[in-house]
Amino acid sequence: MNIKGWIIYNGNLPGNKFLDYAEMVQQAATEKNIETVIFKNNVLLGLLTENKLDLLHTGNIDLPDFVVFADKDIYLARQLELLGIRVFNSSQAIEISDDKIATYQLLAANNLPIPKTIIAPKIFKNGKIDSELVNKVTNTFGFPLIIKETYGSFGEQVYLLESKEAVMEKMEEIQEKPYLFQEFIPSSFGRDLRLQVVGDQVVAAMQRTNRNDFRANVTAGGSMESYQPSKIESQLAVSAVKAIHADFGGVDILIGPGQTRLICEVNSNAHIRNLLDCTGINAAEYIIDYITEVLS
Repeated sequence: MNIKGWIIYNGNLPGNKFLDYAEMVQQAATEKNIETVIFKNNVLLGLLTENKLDLLHTGNIDLPDFVVFADKDIYLARQLELLGIRVFNSSQAIEISDDKIATYQLLAANNLPIPKTIIAPKIFKNGKIDSELVNKVTNTFGFPLIIKETYGSFGEQVYLLESKEAVMEKMEEIQEKPYLFQEFIPSSFGRDLRLQVVGDQVVAAMQRTNRNDFRANVTAGGSMESYQPSKIESQLAVSAVKAIHADFGGVDILIGPGQTRLICEVNSNAHIRNLLDCTGINAAEYIIDYITEVLS
Protein backbone atom coordinates (compact mmCIF):
# COMPACT_ATOMS: atom_id res chain seq x y z
CA MET A 1 0.00 0.00 0.00
CA ASN A 2 1.55 3.29 -1.14
CA ILE A 3 0.81 5.72 1.69
CA LYS A 4 2.93 8.33 3.41
CA GLY A 5 2.71 9.60 6.95
CA TRP A 6 3.95 12.09 9.46
CA ILE A 7 4.79 11.43 13.09
CA ILE A 8 4.53 14.48 15.32
CA TYR A 9 5.94 14.88 18.82
CA ASN A 10 6.45 17.80 21.18
CA GLY A 11 9.57 19.79 20.35
CA ASN A 12 9.65 21.84 23.55
CA LEU A 13 9.93 19.11 26.17
CA PRO A 14 13.31 18.04 27.57
CA GLY A 15 14.65 14.51 27.20
CA ASN A 16 14.29 11.98 24.40
CA LYS A 17 11.24 10.06 25.64
CA PHE A 18 8.87 11.60 23.10
CA LEU A 19 11.30 11.39 20.21
CA ASP A 20 11.89 7.75 21.12
CA TYR A 21 8.17 7.02 20.70
CA ALA A 22 8.19 8.72 17.31
CA GLU A 23 11.22 6.75 16.20
CA MET A 24 9.65 3.48 17.31
CA VAL A 25 6.60 4.20 15.17
CA GLN A 26 8.77 5.28 12.26
CA GLN A 27 10.83 2.09 12.42
CA ALA A 28 7.67 -0.02 12.45
CA ALA A 29 6.41 1.90 9.40
CA THR A 30 9.71 1.45 7.58
CA GLU A 31 9.52 -2.29 8.10
CA LYS A 32 6.15 -2.20 6.32
CA ASN A 33 7.62 -0.09 3.47
CA ILE A 34 5.63 2.95 4.56
CA GLU A 35 7.45 6.26 4.25
CA THR A 36 7.16 8.58 7.25
CA VAL A 37 8.69 11.86 8.34
CA ILE A 38 9.10 12.93 11.97
CA PHE A 39 8.23 16.53 12.83
CA LYS A 40 8.36 18.54 16.03
CA ASN A 41 5.04 20.24 16.66
CA ASN A 42 6.73 23.64 16.84
CA VAL A 43 7.92 23.53 13.22
CA LEU A 44 4.40 23.01 11.85
CA LEU A 45 2.47 26.17 12.67
CA GLY A 46 -1.24 26.45 11.97
CA LEU A 47 -1.87 29.38 9.63
CA LEU A 48 -5.30 31.01 9.58
CA THR A 49 -6.37 33.85 7.28
CA GLU A 50 -9.66 35.09 5.85
CA ASN A 51 -9.47 32.72 2.90
CA LYS A 52 -6.85 30.19 3.88
CA LEU A 53 -6.25 27.43 6.37
CA ASP A 54 -2.76 26.04 6.03
CA LEU A 55 0.52 25.09 7.69
CA LEU A 56 3.39 27.49 8.05
CA HIS A 57 6.66 25.60 7.53
CA THR A 58 10.17 26.36 6.32
CA GLY A 59 10.25 24.77 2.88
CA ASN A 60 7.70 23.08 0.67
CA ILE A 61 6.00 19.97 2.03
CA ASP A 62 3.36 17.67 0.61
CA LEU A 63 0.60 16.78 3.01
CA PRO A 64 0.63 13.15 4.15
CA ASP A 65 -2.06 10.48 4.02
CA PHE A 66 -2.00 10.11 7.80
CA VAL A 67 -0.44 11.49 10.95
CA VAL A 68 0.50 9.65 14.13
CA PHE A 69 0.10 12.43 16.66
CA ALA A 70 2.30 11.71 19.67
CA ASP A 71 1.53 14.96 21.47
CA LYS A 72 -1.22 16.89 23.25
CA ASP A 73 -1.17 19.90 20.91
CA ILE A 74 -4.86 19.53 20.08
CA TYR A 75 -4.99 22.72 18.01
CA LEU A 76 -2.34 21.46 15.62
CA ALA A 77 -4.03 18.05 15.48
CA ARG A 78 -7.33 19.73 14.64
CA GLN A 79 -5.65 21.92 12.02
CA LEU A 80 -4.37 18.77 10.30
CA GLU A 81 -7.85 17.25 10.42
CA LEU A 82 -9.36 20.38 8.90
CA LEU A 83 -6.83 20.01 6.08
CA GLY A 84 -8.34 16.59 5.39
CA ILE A 85 -5.67 14.39 6.99
CA ARG A 86 -6.56 11.32 9.04
CA VAL A 87 -4.97 11.79 12.46
CA PHE A 88 -4.28 8.90 14.88
CA ASN A 89 -5.41 9.59 17.59
CA SER A 90 -7.90 12.29 16.70
CA SER A 91 -7.80 15.73 18.28
CA GLN A 92 -11.06 14.84 20.05
CA ALA A 93 -9.58 11.68 21.59
CA ILE A 94 -6.42 13.51 22.67
CA GLU A 95 -8.44 16.33 24.22
CA ILE A 96 -10.66 13.93 26.19
CA SER A 97 -7.75 11.76 27.32
CA ASP A 98 -5.79 14.78 28.52
CA ASP A 99 -8.77 15.88 30.62
CA LYS A 100 -9.34 13.42 33.48
CA ILE A 101 -12.79 14.82 34.26
CA ALA A 102 -13.95 14.48 30.65
CA THR A 103 -12.50 10.96 30.58
CA TYR A 104 -14.33 9.86 33.73
CA GLN A 105 -17.58 11.42 32.50
CA LEU A 106 -17.48 9.35 29.30
CA LEU A 107 -16.44 6.18 31.13
CA ALA A 108 -19.36 6.62 33.54
CA ALA A 109 -21.73 7.43 30.67
CA ASN A 110 -20.72 4.11 29.09
CA ASN A 111 -21.40 2.25 32.35
CA LEU A 112 -17.75 1.34 32.83
CA PRO A 113 -16.41 0.76 36.38
CA ILE A 114 -14.41 3.65 37.84
CA PRO A 115 -13.56 4.79 41.37
CA LYS A 116 -16.32 6.93 42.86
CA THR A 117 -15.56 10.51 41.79
CA ILE A 118 -16.77 14.01 42.64
CA ILE A 119 -15.99 16.85 40.23
CA ALA A 120 -14.71 19.95 42.01
CA PRO A 121 -16.65 23.10 41.12
CA LYS A 122 -14.90 25.89 39.24
CA ILE A 123 -12.92 28.07 41.63
CA PHE A 124 -11.35 31.30 40.40
CA LYS A 125 -8.00 32.50 41.67
CA ASN A 126 -8.18 33.92 45.20
CA GLY A 127 -11.67 32.48 45.57
CA LYS A 128 -12.95 31.26 48.91
CA ILE A 129 -12.71 27.54 49.67
CA ASP A 130 -16.17 26.27 50.56
CA SER A 131 -15.95 24.39 53.87
CA GLU A 132 -19.39 22.84 53.23
CA LEU A 133 -18.05 21.37 49.99
CA VAL A 134 -15.11 19.89 51.89
CA ASN A 135 -17.51 18.36 54.42
CA LYS A 136 -19.61 16.78 51.65
CA VAL A 137 -16.52 15.29 50.03
CA THR A 138 -14.92 13.98 53.21
CA ASN A 139 -18.23 12.59 54.49
CA THR A 140 -18.67 10.76 51.17
CA PHE A 141 -15.18 9.27 50.92
CA GLY A 142 -13.70 9.31 54.41
CA PHE A 143 -9.90 9.22 54.64
CA PRO A 144 -7.59 8.86 52.95
CA LEU A 145 -8.95 10.29 49.72
CA ILE A 146 -7.51 11.32 46.38
CA ILE A 147 -7.38 14.72 44.73
CA LYS A 148 -6.41 14.66 41.05
CA GLU A 149 -5.72 17.69 38.96
CA THR A 150 -7.48 17.39 35.63
CA TYR A 151 -4.25 17.78 33.68
CA GLY A 152 -1.16 15.80 34.58
CA SER A 153 1.02 12.90 33.43
CA PHE A 154 3.18 10.10 34.83
CA GLY A 155 1.25 9.96 38.12
CA GLU A 156 2.06 13.57 38.93
CA GLN A 157 -0.62 16.01 40.12
CA VAL A 158 -2.26 13.14 42.04
CA TYR A 159 -2.41 13.53 45.82
CA LEU A 160 -3.28 11.10 48.63
CA LEU A 161 -4.64 13.10 51.56
CA GLU A 162 -5.18 11.93 55.12
CA SER A 163 -7.17 14.72 56.80
CA LYS A 164 -9.66 17.53 56.23
CA GLU A 165 -6.89 20.05 56.88
CA ALA A 166 -4.72 18.45 54.19
CA VAL A 167 -7.64 18.53 51.74
CA MET A 168 -8.29 22.23 52.34
CA GLU A 169 -4.59 23.02 52.10
CA LYS A 170 -4.34 21.23 48.73
CA MET A 171 -7.47 22.99 47.48
CA GLU A 172 -5.96 26.33 48.43
CA GLU A 173 -2.76 25.39 46.64
CA ILE A 174 -4.27 24.31 43.31
CA GLN A 175 -7.32 26.60 43.63
CA GLU A 176 -8.16 27.80 40.10
CA LYS A 177 -7.00 24.62 38.36
CA PRO A 178 -9.71 22.08 37.48
CA TYR A 179 -9.56 18.95 39.63
CA LEU A 180 -11.59 16.13 41.09
CA PHE A 181 -12.01 14.22 44.33
CA GLN A 182 -11.88 10.43 44.24
CA GLU A 183 -12.20 7.50 46.59
CA PHE A 184 -8.93 5.79 47.48
CA ILE A 185 -8.73 2.12 46.53
CA PRO A 186 -6.51 0.54 49.24
CA SER A 187 -6.53 -2.87 47.55
CA SER A 188 -4.63 -1.27 44.66
CA PHE A 189 -2.06 0.63 46.76
CA GLY A 190 1.10 0.78 44.65
CA ARG A 191 -0.28 -1.68 42.11
CA ASP A 192 -2.09 -1.42 38.79
CA LEU A 193 -2.33 -2.97 35.35
CA ARG A 194 -1.38 -1.25 32.08
CA LEU A 195 -3.10 -2.70 29.02
CA GLN A 196 -2.18 -1.42 25.58
CA VAL A 197 -5.13 -1.40 23.21
CA VAL A 198 -4.92 -1.07 19.43
CA GLY A 199 -8.24 -1.17 17.61
CA ASP A 200 -10.33 -3.97 19.04
CA GLN A 201 -7.62 -5.87 20.87
CA VAL A 202 -5.21 -5.70 23.77
CA VAL A 203 -1.78 -6.26 22.22
CA ALA A 204 0.34 -6.25 25.41
CA ALA A 205 -0.03 -5.80 29.15
CA MET A 206 2.07 -5.39 32.26
CA GLN A 207 1.58 -5.21 35.99
CA ARG A 208 3.22 -2.31 37.79
CA THR A 209 4.12 -2.42 41.47
CA ASN A 210 5.50 0.17 43.86
CA ARG A 211 6.08 -0.74 47.51
CA ASN A 212 6.86 2.83 48.54
CA ASP A 213 4.19 4.90 46.83
CA PHE A 214 0.44 4.61 46.29
CA ARG A 215 1.09 5.34 42.60
CA ALA A 216 2.37 2.40 40.60
CA ASN A 217 3.84 4.47 37.75
CA VAL A 218 7.35 3.43 36.74
CA THR A 219 8.35 7.11 36.76
CA ALA A 220 7.30 7.19 40.45
CA GLY A 221 9.65 4.29 41.21
CA GLY A 222 7.43 1.35 40.30
CA SER A 223 8.64 -1.93 38.84
CA MET A 224 6.98 -3.82 36.01
CA GLU A 225 6.38 -7.38 34.92
CA SER A 226 4.63 -8.94 31.95
CA TYR A 227 0.97 -9.69 32.57
CA GLN A 228 -1.63 -11.86 30.86
CA PRO A 229 -4.95 -10.02 31.13
CA SER A 230 -8.22 -11.84 31.64
CA LYS A 231 -11.05 -11.62 29.14
CA ILE A 232 -12.90 -9.18 31.41
CA GLU A 233 -9.82 -6.96 31.81
CA SER A 234 -9.29 -6.92 28.04
CA GLN A 235 -12.93 -6.07 27.40
CA LEU A 236 -12.75 -3.22 29.92
CA ALA A 237 -9.63 -1.79 28.30
CA VAL A 238 -11.03 -1.94 24.76
CA SER A 239 -14.32 -0.40 25.92
CA ALA A 240 -12.45 2.40 27.70
CA VAL A 241 -10.48 3.32 24.58
CA LYS A 242 -13.65 3.31 22.50
CA ALA A 243 -15.44 5.45 25.10
CA ILE A 244 -13.00 8.31 24.53
CA HIS A 245 -13.16 7.78 20.73
CA ALA A 246 -9.51 6.75 20.41
CA ASP A 247 -7.93 4.33 17.93
CA PHE A 248 -5.39 3.08 20.44
CA GLY A 249 -4.24 3.84 23.96
CA GLY A 250 -2.87 2.63 27.25
CA VAL A 251 -5.47 1.83 29.91
CA ASP A 252 -4.57 1.77 33.61
CA ILE A 253 -6.72 -0.59 35.66
CA LEU A 254 -6.91 -0.69 39.47
CA ILE A 255 -7.44 -3.79 41.59
CA GLY A 256 -10.72 -3.14 43.37
CA PRO A 257 -12.29 -4.81 46.43
CA GLY A 258 -12.90 -8.52 46.00
CA GLN A 259 -10.62 -8.64 42.96
CA THR A 260 -12.93 -6.39 40.96
CA ARG A 261 -11.41 -4.10 38.33
CA LEU A 262 -11.73 -0.32 38.04
CA ILE A 263 -10.54 1.89 35.19
CA CYS A 264 -8.14 4.50 36.50
CA GLU A 265 -6.96 6.28 33.37
CA VAL A 266 -6.94 6.15 29.56
CA ASN A 267 -3.81 7.47 27.85
CA SER A 268 -4.20 8.32 24.16
CA ASN A 269 -0.44 8.83 23.83
CA ALA A 270 0.83 6.12 26.15
CA HIS A 271 4.57 5.56 25.88
CA ILE A 272 5.37 2.08 24.66
CA ARG A 273 9.11 1.74 25.37
CA ASN A 274 8.58 0.37 28.89
CA LEU A 275 5.98 -2.02 27.53
CA LEU A 276 8.46 -3.31 24.95
CA ASP A 277 11.21 -3.67 27.54
CA CYS A 278 8.84 -5.52 29.88
CA THR A 279 6.95 -7.79 27.48
CA GLY A 280 9.06 -7.93 24.32
CA ILE A 281 6.01 -6.74 22.36
CA ASN A 282 6.35 -3.64 20.20
CA ALA A 283 2.97 -1.91 20.13
CA ALA A 284 4.21 0.37 17.33
CA GLU A 285 4.01 -2.57 14.92
CA TYR A 286 0.35 -3.09 15.79
CA ILE A 287 -0.32 0.64 15.45
CA ILE A 288 1.09 0.72 11.93
CA ASP A 289 -0.84 -2.43 10.96
CA TYR A 290 -4.02 -0.82 12.31
CA ILE A 291 -3.43 2.42 10.38
CA THR A 292 -2.82 0.47 7.18
CA GLU A 293 -6.05 -1.45 7.67
CA VAL A 294 -8.08 1.70 8.38
CA LEU A 295 -6.73 3.49 5.30
CA SER A 296 -7.08 0.53 2.95
